[in-house]
Amino acid sequence: MKKTYYLFNSGRLSRQDNTLKFTPVDQQGQEGSARFLPVENVAELYCFGSLDANSTLFNFLGKEGISVHFFDYYEHYTGSFCPREYLQAGRLQVAQALHYSKPKKRMALACKVVEGAGFNMLKNLRYYQGRGRQLDACIAAIERHMMELSGAADVPTLMGLEGNIRQCYYAAFDDILQQDELKLERRSKQPPHNEVNALVSFGNMLCYTLCLDQLYHTQLSPTISFLHEPGERRFSLALDLAEIFKPLLVDRTIFSLLNKRQLSASDFDRKLNGIRLKEGGRKTFIQAWEERLQQTIKHRSLGRSVSYKHLVRLECYKLSKHLLEIQPYEPFKAWW
Repeated sequence: MKKTYYLFNSGRLSRQDNTLKFTPVDQQGQEGSARFLPVENVAELYCFGSLDANSTLFNFLGKEGISVHFFDYYEHYTGSFCPREYLQAGRLQVAQALHYSKPKKRMALACKVVEGAGFNMLKNLRYYQGRGRQLDACIAAIERHMMELSGAADVPTLMGLEGNIRQCYYAAFDDILQQDELKLERRSKQPPHNEVNALVSFGNMLCYTLCLDQLYHTQLSPTISFLHEPGERRFSLALDLAEIFKPLLVDRTIFSLLNKRQLSASDFDRKLNGIRLKEGGRKTFIQAWEERLQQTIKHRSLGRSVSYKHLVRLECYKLSKHLLEIQPYEPFKAWW
């Protein structure tokens, strides 16, 4: 089975026969022991250090259908190398563009995205409320905003409601975590002003790239979205999908790691007014992330077990059916 590989160290990536050869290089330019990755085992690569590569390598990666995602020093997503699209369907892409260009059709899908995201946030809060957290006020506030979705006149209004829902949701984080050392306090980005914010940003970037990977394996265009405005230099449909899955994948991972004390303040660096995970902390988070993606649940409609990762692919298929007017789209809502 193909799997995701994470390259934390800087180094040189090259092709050697039908394998990928990664040679780590330290700050003094000294090479370490090379590692070989059989190309048939690689689904995608995540690069957190500087990567030395050439066009021959990327031609090879493109032919093998391997995506590469890049992150900067502060773990911000900076871009991706994606192979040429191998699943193209003009009819679906025309339908996708038409749904974006027609306000009523776009609003219907955008509202469903916010509905799914809000439902999954409430699912998390109710889970912890059942374990003694005092979250009544946050839950009630989100429920009020959810009731306003059907009356939203346009997408900017929907985005405002989504922002209000997420603000109420983030206000519950410190009650869920119940820690003196690590707190969210308030959501901050670019740069995150504390450790929990750094974890949220890092996890959200992983979720975004996961959604982008799954979109690549469908006939959908990742640049035509419905809730987020399509723009230059970003795959905005991946942002739409990530809204639905962040509570399930990212936030539950964070709650688990911090409540079990698997991460602490010592796993972070504070430099130049920014906070980033140290290499050991990144490895701990990504190990938990990969374990969550491989967890399976019994799917109600399919009648078989599917992984959390595959749920994102299924969401793409549901969206495709809606765009082709085969079946109305209903967002993923956790039932456990």
